[in-house]
Amino acid sequence: MLNPNQPVPTRLAASRAAAAVLLAASALCVHAAALPEVAPEEVGMSSKRLALIDTAMNKAVDSGELPGAVVFIARGGKLAYAKSFGWQDKEKKIPMRTDSIFRLYSMTKPVVSVAAMILVEEGRIGLQEPVSKYIPEFKEMKVGVESTDAATGKPALTLADAKRQITIQDLLRHTSGLTYGVLGPPTAIRKMYNDAGIFSQKWVLADFAKAIAKMPLMFEPGSGWEYGHSSDVLGRVVEVASGQTLDVFFSERIFKPLGMVDTAFQVPDGKVDRVAQPIPDVYTGKTPELLDLTTPQTFFAGGHGLVSTAADYLRFAQMLENGGQLDGVRILGRKTVDNMSANHVNDRINKGPAWLPGHGYGFGLGFATRLETGQSEWPGSLGEYFWAGFAGTYFWVDPQEELVPVFLSQEPVRRQYYRIQMRNLVYQAILE
Repeated sequence: MLNPNQPVPTRLAASRAAAAVLLAASALCVHAAALPEVAPEEVGMSSKRLALIDTAMNKAVDSGELPGAVVFIARGGKLAYAKSFGWQDKEKKIPMRTDSIFRLYSMTKPVVSVAAMILVEEGRIGLQEPVSKYIPEFKEMKVGVESTDAATGKPALTLADAKRQITIQDLLRHTSGLTYGVLGPPTAIRKMYNDAGIFSQKWVLADFAKAIAKMPLMFEPGSGWEYGHSSDVLGRVVEVASGQTLDVFFSERIFKPLGMVDTAFQVPDGKVDRVAQPIPDVYTGKTPELLDLTTPQTFFAGGHGLVSTAADYLRFAQMLENGGQLDGVRILGRKTVDNMSANHVNDRINKGPAWLPGHGYGFGLGFATRLETGQSEWPGSLGEYFWAGFAGTYFWVDPQEELVPVFLSQEPVRRQYYRIQMRNLVYQAILE
């Protein structure tokens, strides 16, 4: 494992030249000092090889497949790469900046997971506890059982009492039975979620939790994995257990202590000119419809509601890589982070048709975690963990390599292609 206090022996004239190039480039950027900046060679990475990221991102922008992107890479707790590409708002001819603000979508989930684990550490929540302790409406849940009517051949849906209650752990690892209704093959239950307008920004979190508690579960709690509204319900648990609204808890317990100055559930008026926007798809001409988070928000969605910058999210992710602390501020204990990044989805749990973590991965308390060096179509290390967002955001933490990359864009159509490409580009640049 790389020791950040041990000099890498490649620091010679070439590394000094690389440092000069990096400093010259950073002078043109507008980014907060997320972490101490160094030349890549000082942390065992190659400036020449990292330049392949520049080539790939510029090609993606020129092709029209990406509007723009921001890429930050830390190793050994130091910022080795921080660049922006393309357009923040192509229609308005505003270039991308390293402090551009992005809709995180599901990269909100690791944040609400950390919030919940703060309360677990304080003894105010227990992973084994039923959600109904905090939201009584979840006490008597129904499980939807789908079948085919023998007489008509049409699908039929019956409801049965759940054999056990949903736990806090179920919410964190997406084994609650709650769904988004949009992933996997169409079913009667997924259609019910869509028809009920559950996926809306007009909710208040308390009312949302009560409404979704009336919906049937996809399966018995703890028996399957289904990506869905579990993290939103978890946000309501945090509110009830803490006595604070989720936006206030995030701000006071995570964002302010970590110096995450641009992360929130809404973009304030003075920062609207920094919001990254999508472009019409180069192949279909259709512009993706993304959330407008520049207006006052009432729904503090723990599953998808935050905006942030690369610098801010890097500080959050570096805190995790450091075992729960950053710059002398401790957010979580080291063993808590270890537990979060361990696999909590065993072989008895049905992973279903929409297993988003991918081959070779399990799922912990808030993010996917790597279980095998092989199997996956992208590189990584055992114990590495990651998550991503609908609009093209992505991060991962590789404790073995002390590596924390953050990739932000607002392009949902080809997001997976560019996530895998970024993985390859980052790992090939590691020398030491």
